[in-house]
Amino acid sequence: GVVYGTWASSRNFHPSDQIIFKYSPQAHDVLEVSKADYDSCSTASPIATLNSGNDVVSLTATGTRYFLCGFPGHCAGGMKVKIDVVPSSSSSSPAPASSPSASNAPPPAPVSAATSMEATGFGLAVLLAVAGLMA
Repeated sequence: GVVYGTWASSRNFHPSDQIIFKYSPQAHDVLEVSKADYDSCSTASPIATLNSGNDVVSLTATGTRYFLCGFPGHCAGGMKVKIDVVPSSSSSSPAPASSPSASNAPPPAPVSAATSMEATGFGLAVLLAVAGLMA
């Protein structure tokens, strides 16, 4: 499987980026949670609950955001990701990134002119797209 923490820590996320969680809603969901709930895999008081299977999260400000799968046992099994959103550098542009994937994972949907990354070890895909490019 994919170690989502390793995947996310090797990427630069900036305000105006978007994360797209793609998964089977019958088997997964996405909860945005506090750091304490992330650390303990608690689903008791989520900040947001996403369950469409194609959820778009806009990263609007710098800081750390915490996401996990709320299905029993999934977070403890590694289905959680911490996203550090850092200030944008005006002199750099997004660079293509490698994509961790599982052998049974479908290819990601094409995203025109965007940086995309796939993490599908559990059927959950995370795509990063630069805002404004997914119109």
